[in-house]
Amino acid sequence: MTELRADCSRCAGLCCVVPAFAKSVDFAIDKPARTPCPNLGPDSRCGIHTELRGRGFTGCTVYDCFGAGQRVVQVTFGGEVRRDERVLDVFPVVRRLHELLWYLTATLELAPARPLRDEVGALLAEVDEAAGGTPDELLALDVDRYWGRANALLLRASELVRGKGRNRRGADLIGKDLRGARMRANSLRGAYLIGANLRDADLGLVDFIGADLRGADLSGADLTGSFYLTQAQVDAARGDRRTRLPEGLVHPAHWG
Repeated sequence: MTELRADCSRCAGLCCVVPAFAKSVDFAIDKPARTPCPNLGPDSRCGIHTELRGRGFTGCTVYDCFGAGQRVVQVTFGGEVRRDERVLDVFPVVRRLHELLWYLTATLELAPARPLRDEVGALLAEVDEAAGGTPDELLALDVDRYWGRANALLLRASELVRGKGRNRRGADLIGKDLRGARMRANSLRGAYLIGANLRDADLGLVDFIGADLRGADLSGADLTGSFYLTQAQVDAARGDRRTRLPEGLVHPAHWG
């Protein structure tokens, strides 16, 4: 199966070049799109990687290419370490495809969604094949079409897992005090949880796809069985040793 975890040692620092970011609480400087970050060294490594949070680059610590970087460099362009326009055009396409592959793979691991296994597996194979195309083929892809087909399956999978759980899709919960809240089996797809207090909340079996957890306090929260939750989302939040995460995710170092 295609690697869906970033391996920066096999990339060319593409995530430090392609995205744009504005000076904010997440980034210490402004950086235009397709412009190398001043912290990117000639070896394609970040010169302040171990100090990113302390230097005001928290946003960098929660970015995930889902393994697209190394695929573009090592497969699409045959191991050439380069950052020309062609590479910069292809990277966002492969990144979106790899993110989709991650969600489809996660769906296959959801036991209640087993009735969808054949459909999900077929789409996963199709997307993976597309992601392995030539630069011209990749740039001609209608990636939104793949996402549209997948989204229907992900919604059905979510319903199978959550049962009669409450739908709070896109909810504005920024800064809300939700300490000890019982939110089990809720859909928090695309919900805004920035800075929310979720200490000791029951978040088991919650659908977290696209939820913004920046600065959310998950201390003591129970996220057992929650799904479509990425490591990047966890890294963007706060928590402690009592926080219970779903299998496959780890407590970030900054949680202490």
